[in-house]
Amino acid sequence: MTTTQNPLGQIGQLGQSIWMDNLTRDLVQSGELTHLIETRNIRGITSNPAIFEKAIVGNKIYDEAIAAGARSGKSLLEIYESLIFDDIRNACDLLLPIYESSNGLDGYVSIEVPPTIALDTEQTILEARRYYAAIGHPNVMIKIPGTAAGLPAVEQAISEGINVNVTLLFSVQSYVDTAWAYIRGLERRAAAGQDVSKIASVASFFLSRIDTKVDGLLDKKLETATDPAVRSKLEAIKGKIAIANAKVAYQKYKEIFQSGSDTPEASRWQALAEKGAKVQRLLWASTGTKNPNYSDVMYVDELVGRDTVNTLPPSTIEACADHCNVGDRIELDVQAAYAVIEQLKDPDVGINLDTVMEELLDDGIDKFIQPFNSLMKSLEDKVSQLATV
Repeated sequence: MTTTQNPLGQIGQLGQSIWMDNLTRDLVQSGELTHLIETRNIRGITSNPAIFEKAIVGNKIYDEAIAAGARSGKSLLEIYESLIFDDIRNACDLLLPIYESSNGLDGYVSIEVPPTIALDTEQTILEARRYYAAIGHPNVMIKIPGTAAGLPAVEQAISEGINVNVTLLFSVQSYVDTAWAYIRGLERRAAAGQDVSKIASVASFFLSRIDTKVDGLLDKKLETATDPAVRSKLEAIKGKIAIANAKVAYQKYKEIFQSGSDTPEASRWQALAEKGAKVQRLLWASTGTKNPNYSDVMYVDELVGRDTVNTLPPSTIEACADHCNVGDRIELDVQAAYAVIEQLKDPDVGINLDTVMEELLDDGIDKFIQPFNSLMKSLEDKVSQLATV
């Protein structure tokens, strides 16, 4: 099967780019990443502290570099950064032809600033600058959480010409705020007479975690619900909220970046587009299905659409290559998507989606901090072990 015949290739023909949510040193050195680029139409890579923890802990491929770092007197953080920066650079090299042939649309490798500074604007700006300069590749993208503290850092980074992947977006409003942070950053750069055509950004909108959270709340209500009509309402929206939320977010994307109206908002973007600015694409993240009762490609099949990215873990990439049912569905049943979200307000359901999103954001930061801290502890242990060898 050729790349274009593969469902992942067909998705590309419909205007969506597939990025992989995984990066390890052996993935690059073994040639597997090259193989995936050629056979699975992988057009970018995302990483995070949890991915690097899995990659480095217990993997001897990093031991020599860790030992060398320790011998040279590097701190644990410096050792960690030397490992991940090398992996990012090597992946950037492999994806550079895609970056160049797509005129900077794809071919990016994302790396996240330390999760421990997610609530510190100034420190995030400093680390974004440092990471971007240290890695030194045009196709690196710095991940900044879409928190209240993170968005001013996004704006500043964009104004300085740093590619940004805004991560941990759950609510539609958080996406809208992110889009305007991007636009403001470009406006500042344009006002300073600098080129805006070489900057790229994606807004990483999370999916499966939403369904996991909402389904848990629905299941609790089902435990005590006895009225068949109420139970039917609760069951009807299980596994439906994340995709509906994403479809609503895509409509907001169109209002901001594709509107043909004469509103001040539309004219602001149009002025930047005329200078060559790229739209900030929505990126579907957290797309590995958590519930075994749901399709393992549900967050792929239902959200294919132009000017989007879907970042998939390896298992979902292979599942999609095997049995994705490809179609341009991002704008199908949009009114039904709004209706599903509205059903959460039904007194018999009573789920406050804003509260859910706030809790998911807090949990998301913790889910990056915990593996980061665990990795640093594991590195410390490994340094001690290697010192005795």
